[in-house]
Amino acid sequence: MSRTRLRQLPPFELEITDLSHDGRGVGRRDGKAIFVAGALPGELVRVEQTGRNRHFDEGRTVEVLRASPDRVEPRCPHFGACAGCVLQHLSEPRQIAAKHGVLMDNLRRIGHVEPQRVLEPLTDAAWGYRRKGRFSVRFVEKKGKAVVGFRETNPRFVADLTTCHTVLPEIGARIPELAALVDSLDGKRTLPQIEFIAGEQGVALVFRHLEPMGEADRARLVEFAKASGFAVFLQPGGIDTVHALWPEQVDLSFALPAWDLHLAFRPLDFIQVNAGLNDKMIARALELLDPQPGERVLDLFCGLGNFTLPLARKAGTVVGVEGDAGLVARARENAARNGLGNVEFHAADLAKDLGGEPWMKAGFDKLLLDPPRAGAAEVLAQLPLKGIHRIVYVSCHPGSLARDAGFLVRERGYTLVAAGAMDMFPQTAHVESIALFEKKGA
Repeated sequence: MSRTRLRQLPPFELEITDLSHDGRGVGRRDGKAIFVAGALPGELVRVEQTGRNRHFDEGRTVEVLRASPDRVEPRCPHFGACAGCVLQHLSEPRQIAAKHGVLMDNLRRIGHVEPQRVLEPLTDAAWGYRRKGRFSVRFVEKKGKAVVGFRETNPRFVADLTTCHTVLPEIGARIPELAALVDSLDGKRTLPQIEFIAGEQGVALVFRHLEPMGEADRARLVEFAKASGFAVFLQPGGIDTVHALWPEQVDLSFALPAWDLHLAFRPLDFIQVNAGLNDKMIARALELLDPQPGERVLDLFCGLGNFTLPLARKAGTVVGVEGDAGLVARARENAARNGLGNVEFHAADLAKDLGGEPWMKAGFDKLLLDPPRAGAAEVLAQLPLKGIHRIVYVSCHPGSLARDAGFLVRERGYTLVAAGAMDMFPQTAHVESIALFEKKGA
């Protein structure tokens, strides 16, 4: 049945009994599960059906008939249309509790494991925390204007944002200025996205353009950069084509003061989006791993050295491995600028055969890994784990963590000692987590 025909069906009342992993309320109608946007457990809502599938249906809340005590007024006027946040209507304590529940459910259901100890959830600022992200851009002919924002719940459309409360205020409050800037450009129809990233020295914007940019447009962007204080970069092609427009020299870095470190990065490099939570996450990872001066520690998926360099302040030797050669180069530069001589970095695709890698043949006492959403199954299956008696696993996807946890426990003889959720992305359904594995006698 088409979306239009579904919306012609009369709304119906539904009791919401659970919250899905993507932040929607869950109820049942005639025995069939329905996922309802904007609904919370314990609520009675009036639902408009928006989708029909073989095993479940989808809908959206049109009226809350009985509200949950955990419901709060969303801060953002775009809540419900913009897909950037889906949990603004849920109180912050309940948000992290729900994410903890998702983590534990995944560990039990997918990994068939349970931690001996549950870690206290890590939280930090719930608003104005996002220092890196990507705005989609579209010139809408029917509106006769450019739209700048995150995708709508229907991903074919871009949300026409006037503000964003999760992004750093100096960026989120200036989205209308960005839209007006795009409107002023001759190439506004060939500019699909603007990426933003913030360091301690300021904000950098990367304008992706699909056709060569004329001198008039370049001049307008320089004028905007000078007036706003933002550094402006252009990206005519792949990542390697990113270059500064104004100013010509841009210093981007962030500090990790607890470890007396400064990490430099480039505009499209991966950094953790939530600076305050990142500091707490590193501290917890080091507390759990407990690196000692005489130990060799391996850090996989190390990026710029976010964990590697703090580890090098504690351990005897640290080896960082990352698939992106550019990030490895920046990690080496960061080690040098911070005076760390007990750390080395290698570039390697950690999803492929690593038998020929020299670092694979070296022994290690402890392992830290922070893989992408796909997890670390390939590297864990071939990594010599015999001498590694402690593993800290930082995860951005509870399903892949659960799968890998099951492998480590059942196939490699480790115990899942502790696990807990971390709220890297408040107001969203994204679940970040951390787990500690130990093997006695290794």
